[in-house]
Amino acid sequence: MSTEHIGERTAEGTGGTELKIAATTTSVHYYSVAPGYRLNVRSGPGTGYTLVRVLSEGAKIPIYCQRPGESIAGPYGTSNIWDNIDNGEYVSDAYVLTGSDGYVAVHCS
Repeated sequence: MSTEHIGERTAEGTGGTELKIAATTTSVHYYSVAPGYRLNVRSGPGTGYTLVRVLSEGAKIPIYCQRPGESIAGPYGTSNIWDNIDNGEYVSDAYVLTGSDGYVAVHCS
């Protein structure tokens, strides 16, 4: 996830003072699910969590944050990293082409 500065604006604060307010935007990167796989989306970082939905072959997903969880073997190696793709939705990073064996997004809080 990256943050970029997109400008400033001035507002009047209490007592007539000027406040500079920086406007920022956060960009989310999308990644491809491994070709030929339908990927299970879980409610937490492991296969013991509830199955929420299944992503279709060729899906591209956002990664908002990542967290450690159950270690999973997939087409991109074995990983304990789980990608948060929506509120309460996680997929194993071992099935996502991120170009890295490590974290590519902030850690989930």
